[in-house]
Amino acid sequence: MKLIIAIIKPFKLDEVREALTQLGIQGLTATEVKGFGRQKGQTEIYRAAEYVVSFVPKIKIELVVNDDVVDRAVEAIQAAARTDKIGDGKIFVMDVAHALRIRTGEADTEAL
Repeated sequence: MKLIIAIIKPFKLDEVREALTQLGIQGLTATEVKGFGRQKGQTEIYRAAEYVVSFVPKIKIELVVNDDVVDRAVEAIQAAARTDKIGDGKIFVMDVAHALRIRTGEADTEAL
């Protein structure tokens, strides 16, 4: 099993969710986050005053998938989240040692 973490632009969330649903992935967690990288923030105007926003709003998506689905899931996220502009985000893939469904006690791949 693998944990996929993707940081994407907020307006791309529905497209990414739809792409993953088409692969048969049944669940994910999405969190509103803020951060910066090469995008370095942005300049905004509020009440006629200009100021720099150091942290850019993003969405963090987390999902655990079977090993045989990882490559297709990563490709689907990348294709759906891409705008070809700076700040499109990042995808990270990590091993998951154990998973447990609390309600039923199902473990590992059965818990997904």
